[in-house]
Amino acid sequence: MKIRTYTEELERKNLSPYAKCSADSRGRTLPETPCDVRTDFQRDRDRIIYSKAFRRLKHKTQVFISPEGDHYRTRLTHTLEVSQIARTIARSLRLNEDLTEAIALGHDLGHTPFGHAGERVLNKLSTSGFRHNDHSVRVVSCLEKDRKGLNLTYEVIDGIKCHTGSQMPITLEGQVVRYADKIAYINHDIEDAIRGGVISESDIPEECVRTLGKTSSERINTMITDMILSSSDQNRVSMSGPVQEATTKLRSFMFDKVYVGSIAKKEEAKAERLIQELFETFMKRPEMLPEDFRRTFDAEGLEQVVLDYIAGMTDRYAVKKFKEIYVPVSWLD
Repeated sequence: MKIRTYTEELERKNLSPYAKCSADSRGRTLPETPCDVRTDFQRDRDRIIYSKAFRRLKHKTQVFISPEGDHYRTRLTHTLEVSQIARTIARSLRLNEDLTEAIALGHDLGHTPFGHAGERVLNKLSTSGFRHNDHSVRVVSCLEKDRKGLNLTYEVIDGIKCHTGSQMPITLEGQVVRYADKIAYINHDIEDAIRGGVISESDIPEECVRTLGKTSSERINTMITDMILSSSDQNRVSMSGPVQEATTKLRSFMFDKVYVGSIAKKEEAKAERLIQELFETFMKRPEMLPEDFRRTFDAEGLEQVVLDYIAGMTDRYAVKKFKEIYVPVSWLD
């Protein structure tokens, strides 16, 4: 018996009736011969981990641009924390942990350099708009593996696309990742903001502390436990009213004190100008783009190619390209 077949049988036997079993996937755009060992969702997870876009996340901003310290989150560490939280919830609800992990690991692959500052600029400059969740889908479907894409399953792509925005994922596993993303960034951004002197623990709203806990660990545990209790044996994923209200209030607090207009954002204007200059330069001088990107002009259009190139940059690569274009180098004898 193939190991994959045995795993699929275990899923049907042990998972919740509301879970998405691997054997019931809607499949891939391009049919493939099944693996003898791994289920389709396990293969998706592995493809994401081995992708170039996943490796680049380690040099992309979460909240703090170019922080002076080794312990601030990056887009990669955020992704790993989302995966851990989502897997804990999925396991406790007897949902498909492999599907959950694949969605979590892939949900931010299309994020821009300099975090949401870069996303805002590209959204403003692009005639069709730019959202990182949509671009994450483009990364896994079109750009990875020399523009062949990763050929992921329908459920993983849906979860990546719908981890944010108004459209809800079609699977409970995708809905778990949607919650886990917020749980992770609210709490680790609080830690980073305290570390950076942007806020102090005493600034956190008292009603949030009473409901959720004083420390990051206590808050995360409260949110996860509440989700498990509120969602157990039901065809939905949710938080209880009081915990949801406190979580929403805590998120609003972070927008007011950290995400918008704080000293943590003092470098964002520079980052936005840098991205804008790169975009406008490449639009005017497309011959400056790498050759493998220039080959796709006819199929994709210039603007899409420029968006693909800039969105794929890490923070430091974007700075490097800016310096190459705009900063004069010393004359050598």
